[in-house]
Amino acid sequence: MSPKFLTAEWRKLAMANYSVAPQILKKYLPEKTVLDTWNETCYVSLVGFMFLNTKVKGIPVPFHQNFEEVNLRFYVKHNDNGEWKRGVVFIKEIVPRAMLSFVANTLFGEHYITLPMQHRWEETHESRLVEYQWGKNLRHSFNVIAQRQPQEIETDSEVEFITEHYWGYTQLKEGRTSEYRVEHPRWKIYEVKNHTVKVDFGKLYGEDFAFLNEQQPLSVFLAEGSEIIVREGKII
Repeated sequence: MSPKFLTAEWRKLAMANYSVAPQILKKYLPEKTVLDTWNETCYVSLVGFMFLNTKVKGIPVPFHQNFEEVNLRFYVKHNDNGEWKRGVVFIKEIVPRAMLSFVANTLFGEHYITLPMQHRWEETHESRLVEYQWGKNLRHSFNVIAQRQPQEIETDSEVEFITEHYWGYTQLKEGRTSEYRVEHPRWKIYEVKNHTVKVDFGKLYGEDFAFLNEQQPLSVFLAEGSEIIVREGKII
C-alpha cells in the first residue's frame, strides 16, 4: 500500500448532481479510464466542503490546515487487471489559498484555482444550513437546508454511487494518467429540504458546462464526511 500523503477531515459536503451528456466529458477523460454511470445516467457534481486539520506527510502546514474547497467533478472507472476501480476526475478545484493551488498544479498536475471563499454553518433544533460562497464579491454560492439528524446511506442508491468512489484520476502530459487512493469510512447524509445554486458554470468551468446554468440538479444532498487519508499516487 502506498504511503500516506495527506490526512484531513472532509466535513459538510454539499453535493448538487446533474445529468450530463457523455460526449461532453470525453475530452476530459484521462487515459485508461472510462465513464462510470448509475442507472444509465452520466453525472457531474458540484461539491462544496471544508478541509479541517489538514496535514501533509503528518505535518500540519501553518495557515493551510482549515479551508473551503468547491469542485466540479465527474465519475470514472479503471480496469486494473480485471478489478474495476471507481474514481473521480476533477474539472476544476477552487480553494482560498494560492499555495494550495501552486503545489497541487505544479507537483500533481491538478486543476486548482485560487479565489476568495467563505462558508456558513448554522444549526437549529430542526435543521442545519450549510453554505459555501466564492469568487469576486463572493458572487457564486451553493447552500442547502437539511434535516438536523443524519441517516445511513441506502445500498445501491444514487447517493451511494456518488459518495463511494475511492480513487482519483488525473490526466498528465504526454498521455499519462495519475492514480491515487482516498480512504474514508462510509458516510452518513442529511436529507436536504431546500437548496440554492447561484453559479455561473460557463465562466468558472468553460462553455462546455454553461448548460448547467439553466439545468436543475437531479439530486442534492449533504454528507457529514469524516477523517480521510489520501495515499501517494502513481502513474498507470
